[in-house]
Amino acid sequence: MMRRSRASALAAALITAAASLMAAAPPAAAAGATLTVNVAQPFRPVTHAASGGLYGLAENGRPADSTLLPIKVNSLTQPAPGVGQRPNGQPPGGDSLLVAPQATRVGAGEIIRMPDIYPDFPYRWVSWDDWLAKVRTMVNARLAATTVTNVVGWELWNEPDYTWNTAAAGAFNDGWVRTYRAVRALDSLTPIIGPSTAVYNRSWMRSFLTHARDTGTLPDIICWHELENPARIAADIADYRDLEASLGISPRRISINEYAAPAEVDVPGRVASYVAKLERGGVESAHRAFWYQYGTMNGLVVDNDQPTGTWWLYKWYGDMAGNMVTTTPGTQTGLDGFAPYDPTRRIVNVVFGNEAGTNTVNLTGLGPLGASVRVTLQSTPSSGRFTAVTAPTTVSTTTRTVSNGALSVSVPDMAATSAYRLVVEPVSGVPAYQQRYEAENASVFRAERLSSASASGGGYVGRIDNSGTPRTDSYVDFVVNVPTARTYTMTIGYANGTGATATQGLAYNGGPWTTVSYPPTSGWGQFGATVSTTVTLRAGYNVIRLAKGSPYFAGGTGYAELDYIQLT
Repeated sequence: MMRRSRASALAAALITAAASLMAAAPPAAAAGATLTVNVAQPFRPVTHAASGGLYGLAENGRPADSTLLPIKVNSLTQPAPGVGQRPNGQPPGGDSLLVAPQATRVGAGEIIRMPDIYPDFPYRWVSWDDWLAKVRTMVNARLAATTVTNVVGWELWNEPDYTWNTAAAGAFNDGWVRTYRAVRALDSLTPIIGPSTAVYNRSWMRSFLTHARDTGTLPDIICWHELENPARIAADIADYRDLEASLGISPRRISINEYAAPAEVDVPGRVASYVAKLERGGVESAHRAFWYQYGTMNGLVVDNDQPTGTWWLYKWYGDMAGNMVTTTPGTQTGLDGFAPYDPTRRIVNVVFGNEAGTNTVNLTGLGPLGASVRVTLQSTPSSGRFTAVTAPTTVSTTTRTVSNGALSVSVPDMAATSAYRLVVEPVSGVPAYQQRYEAENASVFRAERLSSASASGGGYVGRIDNSGTPRTDSYVDFVVNVPTARTYTMTIGYANGTGATATQGLAYNGGPWTTVSYPPTSGWGQFGATVSTTVTLRAGYNVIRLAKGSPYFAGGTGYAELDYIQLT
């Protein structure tokens, strides 16, 4: 839901406020639960899909970049240009075009929420003439912002099942068509997102999809909110996919651009359950709901940009690389978690929570790590949004024997509200810092993540194209973390099936552009070729962009597919 300070507002969209808040409370579940992690069963690249926020940025610098880069922000939903929205009585803020420079600096895409041009919530409808004039103003403002390339979609309305004034504006399905066509008359390129309902409802969605299909106004990205209970997510996504297929609609990308209720959003154990289910559901993006105040990335930081307990869960998420692997909880309501395997460093990184007492994480498919592994267990508490947590707690570090690729780890004295991280790595150690960054793990704008057996990690980014506007600029942003400020050799794995040399632009940390040349290779999706260049990086986090098109860059030539970059 949106940023409501009154529990009664929740009741208007959900079944009852009482039921919602009861569902939102972290479970006081019995001990003895098991989470199974199959390291040998990857299902998609790490994209940090659920590291995002509604109104995550207040202005161009609050919260600080230093708090955002480590959590690898995937995307944000921000208010419309000329925002009038006053969430919880605060002054309007977070204008999508004004915060775009900061979002770009940290590699995040932006969804523009159009009805936030209005000051009140629920939105106060004026007239169709007023609304369509506002639509034209917003779209034209975006078109005029020729240096803004990170807008990934127009969200036409927000929670129409709760906020649409049918008596004054007519049926929402008809209103959707009018608004869709008004946007498309000006902007035929930017994806359209919707219907962004407060809760998933099959009959409501069926009516919407049928009408949108029949009028040629289907959204490019389907969106709804998950605010009652993470246990709903798997069933809702499965039901949507069934409905979509039954209506003859090709599979849409899914965004859950608000998740977690007020009683959940600052509870790391509960958030771990949400992220696990969103990752398994295959959503493209998911954003923490906004309930309180601007400038905190939805409660992840407190005054002076200090991290809360929940920030550390997202930091663990941001540290993930490689491919997400299958995690199986015993039930949908208790212990749950998410995990990737990074084959370049041979690290398994399991984040879990939402259960009390002594519980078990069973890992299989550990053969590539060897017969003996180092197991480190950490925890982060539920500190709320006003108490800083300077670091997670290391609970234990042990050496364990792997038997037939399997290992069982008992985790004693868990608190249901806390989140935990289990890092499993070879006893021989791993590189001091991540050196290889897979393109499919990076922030990908208007290109596609694809798979190939010859690619490092099995994935790559292709169809990197550009037609010369900020709405089609195609680029890949790598957020990298290096230990010292110096010049690094950057090796790029690539493929180029054009038969001629291709070029892309290279820039880092907003600096000047240089050109990378890619000689032809044996074919598309066939990897092994590399080129090398140098980059001068600062200690800590840096953003490296490889672009076919980007502001202040004339544009690349030909075509090249990106496998990885490696810093040595």
